[in-house]
Amino acid sequence: MTHATAAALDAIPHGFFGRAAGDCGLGSGQGPAEAAANRRRAADSILPDAPLATLYQIHSPTAVIVTEAVPDDQRPRADALVTATPGLILGIVTADCAPVLLADREAGVIAAAHAGWRGAVAGVTDQAIAAMLTLGARVERIAAAIGPSIARASYEVDHAFAENLLAEDDANERFLSDGPRGQPHFDLEAYVAARLAAAGVRRIEALGLDTYALERDYFSYRRATHRAEPTYGRQLSLIALP
Repeated sequence: MTHATAAALDAIPHGFFGRAAGDCGLGSGQGPAEAAANRRRAADSILPDAPLATLYQIHSPTAVIVTEAVPDDQRPRADALVTATPGLILGIVTADCAPVLLADREAGVIAAAHAGWRGAVAGVTDQAIAAMLTLGARVERIAAAIGPSIARASYEVDHAFAENLLAEDDANERFLSDGPRGQPHFDLEAYVAARLAAAGVRRIEALGLDTYALERDYFSYRRATHRAEPTYGRQLSLIALP
């Protein structure tokens, strides 16, 4: 199955799946059975027959350590998964937010994080890294990949958003720019990369794939909203320990 990968995660089974995998959102319009089937096909393409652990995502900074997959109605309410369990696939869904996959191959510890602006600013990647360290990872060995997400050119925000971001740290000005309509634009991918670097991650790969602009390849919440569409799809990002 066609999917994007990152050189930073070489030798670690992983993939950033888009429209080619179908809609992988359990709450999307096509129904949970079809979404589950799409998830299973994607998972099998990176680690056949391995269990898939996912979350009930809530745009939080919360990271949880998992050792097994649980039924969908028992999924943890969080936005990052961390494991040291071989043969377990970690998965998150996105539709403009940034999917972040992390691995310390030597320690055998991986993580998957859903970094929308709320979770990113609140520190979801920081919590994912902290959880990895409790399992034996070392931050200087962690490699991270930021998958398809909405790009600065497509991500118009309001002035209140920009003011709040600057109130967090004046240095955040570098992630903002003036848009053609006079509204600020936010570079979510660069912000997430900077948070990873500030946490001590040395190898960071940003794929630079704009979910809003690349309509044939990716679902986009914002694009669907601008078109007043009744629902929107979700793409799936996966990582596993073989």
